[in-house]
Order: sequence, then structure tokens, then C-alpha cells
Amino acid sequence: MVAEASIVSLHAAPEGGVPKPAVPYLHVTVNGCVGDRQRDLKHHGGPTRALCIWSREVLLALRDEGHPVRPGDVGENVLVQGLPFSELAAGDVLELGAVRARLTGPAPPCRTIAAAFTSGSFRSIDAKRHPDLTRWYAEVVVEGELHPGDAVVLRKAEPTGDR
Repeated sequence: MVAEASIVSLHAAPEGGVPKPAVPYLHVTVNGCVGDRQRDLKHHGGPTRALCIWSREVLLALRDEGHPVRPGDVGENVLVQGLPFSELAAGDVLELGAVRARLTGPAPPCRTIAAAFTSGSFRSIDAKRHPDLTRWYAEVVVEGELHPGDAVVLRKAEPTGDR
């Protein structure tokens, strides 16, 4: 029996930056998470990067490799478990509790998360090198409130028919 995917924890940084502390809930809008701020709006935030989603399984695998990474350290807003990150693609839709979000692309890692990795090797979650370990950005299609324990459902994007 396959375990259902769910939200493990939620993170927001009112002052911006990382790590993002855990919060008991997140109110999510098309412009992002209420109470979460980004310092670098050129590379973070905005409607196509309203949410940053990451995998608990990836976090635990990195910890097993000796990285000191903890929830919130890499700037994720939503940490999920049971979601097959190796199968995710831009255009896929995630139903996160009451929120519906469409994946827009991998979230490129930057130096600000280096402390979460042994020897500062933050590129350990770079989609170009390790697509199964990356975080994902998403745009919000349906706004709402998220809570730890909310179910997560993956809806794969429809093929475009350009074959």
C-alpha cells in the first residue's frame, strides 16, 4: 500500500532570508505566502514563484550523507512527504489541502543556503546536476490556507500533443 502524500511542515520568514522558521499555517495567495518575505525579488517570489516546495525524503537523504540541513533551511515554504519528486515536471498541478498550485520550474539554489550543506555544497540540490533533489517553484491557481498534515495530490500535466 502506497502512503498518501502530505504536508510535513510550513515555513515563512517575515524578515526574509533563510532559514525560514516553521509556522503553524500558511495563508497562500497568487502573490505568495502571507507573512513570508523575499529579499531578492529578482530571483525569488512573485506570481510564478509564489510557493517553494521541497521533499522531506530528499532532506533526510541529504542528512544521511552528512549535510546538516533542517526543515526551512533551503527556503522552502512547504515541506512534503510521500510525493515522488523524481516524477515532477513543470505544468504538473499539486493539490495541497485547500490550495491548488501549478509547478513552474525548479528553484535554483544560491549561496544563501550554503550553511545547510557540508562544505557549503549547496549545489547538491541543483536541478541541472540532481533533478530528483531539487526544490520546485509553483504559481497559485486556487488560494487558501495550508496546515501540516494536509493531503497532497499530484495531477500530472496533460501532454501537449506536439509529438
